[in-house]
Amino acid sequence: MSRPDAIINLVDVVKTYGGFTALKKLNLQIGRGEFFTLLGPSGSGKTTTLRLISGFERPDGGRVEINGENVADRPPYERNVNTVFQDYALFPHMSLFENVAYGLRTQKLPAAEIKKRTTDALDMVRLADFMARKPAQLSGGQRQRIALARAVVNRPDVLLLDEPLGALDLKLRHEMQIELKKIHRDLGITFVYVTHDQEEALTMSDRIAVFDQGEIAQIGAPADVYERPVNAYVAKFVGLSNLLTRDGQTLMVRPEKLRLYDMSPESQSMETLSGEVVDVVYVGLMTRYLIRTQGGDDITALELNARASQSQPRFSRGQPVWVGYSPDSVHPL
Repeated sequence: MSRPDAIINLVDVVKTYGGFTALKKLNLQIGRGEFFTLLGPSGSGKTTTLRLISGFERPDGGRVEINGENVADRPPYERNVNTVFQDYALFPHMSLFENVAYGLRTQKLPAAEIKKRTTDALDMVRLADFMARKPAQLSGGQRQRIALARAVVNRPDVLLLDEPLGALDLKLRHEMQIELKKIHRDLGITFVYVTHDQEEALTMSDRIAVFDQGEIAQIGAPADVYERPVNAYVAKFVGLSNLLTRDGQTLMVRPEKLRLYDMSPESQSMETLSGEVVDVVYVGLMTRYLIRTQGGDDITALELNARASQSQPRFSRGQPVWVGYSPDSVHPL
C-alpha cells in the first residue's frame, strides 16, 4: 500500500552476490518519523537492505528513493542518512567531544556552531560531563550513546542502526532500548533498525518487516505481526508459537494463551487437549511447560509466576495434564 508520508521507497530492488540472490524484487516504504525495524535471521536480507539505503551497497536492479529522489547510484556522503554500527566505530585517540564533532568539522562549519551542536548532542545522550574522556574510559552503553550522538549531530533525515545493541549484555540492552525510544521521540526523525532479536523488535518498533530469504514475509505493527502472523514462518520466528491442525486447517495459538488443568475443565467456551508433561523449565518470570498431546504433538505453555509459592512448578514431568484455550485466542494460518 502506498504511503504518502514515505521518506524511503524501495521499488523492485534486486541484489545479488555471485550466484546468490540476497534480495528478490524487494518493495518497501518507510514513513517519515517512523521507528521501522527490519527483522529476520542471518542471511535473510535485512542488513543488505540497510546497506542499500545507506549507499554502502548498490542494487543490481530497481530504485532506492529517499525523499522522492532515486539515490541508487549515489555514494553514502551524498545521502542525508547516517549509520550506527554494532562496533560503534569511534576514534580511540579522540575525546568524546572530538568524536561527535568530527562530521561537523569536515563540513567546515563555524566553530561556534560546531561547539553548540556537539554539546547539544552530548546533552541529549546525557554525556556532556564526560566530553573530555576517550572512548576507552567509557562503558559499552556509554560508547553506544556516543555513537548515537555522533550520528545525529549531522541532523540526518534517516538514522540507520545495524544491530547496535548486539554487543551489550541483556540488562544493558533493555536499558538502551528505552534510551533509543526516547531519543527517537525527541528527535522525530526516521529510524531504520536491523535486528534478529524478536523481543527487541516488538518492544521498540512502530512497524516491523519480517524478512525471509530475500523477501518480506509480513509488514505490520508489532501487535499485528505477533497476534496475526500471515504464515507459519512468521508465527515461528516472532515469539514462541504452537501450530495445531484442525479439519485440515493450520491454527496458531501462543503459549501464554494456554491454561493448564489437572483435570478436564468443564467449560463450554473452551477448547481442550489432553496430554503429558514432558519438560518443565523455571525461567524466573514464568514457568515453561512442554506437553505431548495424545495425538503426538508437542506444545508449549507458559505460566506467569505471580506468587512466591509458584517458585515450585504446579506440574511435574510425566504428569497427565489438560490444556485449555479460548477459540478467540487461535489464529488461522
